[in-house]
Amino acid sequence: MDLNNKKRSVWTGVAAFFGLLVLCFVLLMLVGVWMGKRDYVGPDKIALVRVEGVIADSRDVLKQLDEYHKNDTVKAILLRIDSPGGGVAASQEIYQAVKKITEEGKQKVVVSMGSVAASGGYYIACAADSIIANPGTITGSIGVIMEFANIEELIKKVGVKTTVVKTGPHKDLGSPTREMTPEDLAVMQEMIDDVYDQFLQAVSEGRDMEIEQIKPLADGRIYSGRKAKELGLIDDLGNINEALEVTAQMAGITARPLVILEEKERNPVAQFLEGIFNGGIGSLLPSSIQKPGLSLQYRWQ
Repeated sequence: MDLNNKKRSVWTGVAAFFGLLVLCFVLLMLVGVWMGKRDYVGPDKIALVRVEGVIADSRDVLKQLDEYHKNDTVKAILLRIDSPGGGVAASQEIYQAVKKITEEGKQKVVVSMGSVAASGGYYIACAADSIIANPGTITGSIGVIMEFANIEELIKKVGVKTTVVKTGPHKDLGSPTREMTPEDLAVMQEMIDDVYDQFLQAVSEGRDMEIEQIKPLADGRIYSGRKAKELGLIDDLGNINEALEVTAQMAGITARPLVILEEKERNPVAQFLEGIFNGGIGSLLPSSIQKPGLSLQYRWQ
């Protein structure tokens, strides 16, 4: 009996040991999940929000900005922009959200530019309290673009005919099945000029420059980060770590701040297919048909 009891005790001990290991593993997993959340407990936090790729949808960035703005433990926001720009409306929505935060003054917003922060990416940056770029960052490209594909001749060769019933001469403006008339072009140019003026106004307010000072710089050309600093389009040069230090200083944080960010969950299959399209087949297509749909763009080609 004593031997059996000893065996039971050994197995009980082994089971308890492995049970403790499992419990520790579960606790570590829970701590990891908790650490991945943004609602930390404690002071001196800086939220990192990323604007990456072509700006087509503003919802994710707006959601993050809104939540961080409402979080009293977040002292400042570091906006990392690595984008050639994108849709006018989406860029303007993010710009307005950043501007609202900076105007309220409760939190500082600093922009750190990555490889590219052009056109719509630069538009958004103009709402921040400070803009920091790398010397080799591609920025600027202040302007508006709208592209149209014309397949009229191809349709004729194939032998296809189209019939359009419309309520006005410009209702099918931009149709790929016909050439644009001078009147069509005048209508489009008027709208483009209006949206361009909105861009100039945003740069003027954000950089504290007169519009007449900006216009010579705003012909769509791109600048290096170093040149942009010389022209007053950004505030300073530095990498993301140096931008983080500036953000902490502006927020009055003396100790090393806790940086929080929202990790994006992406479908690996969709990510793989997107990589093939953008890096392979998609790159061979004309830019006017790579991204379907007709829209005004603050975008660098």
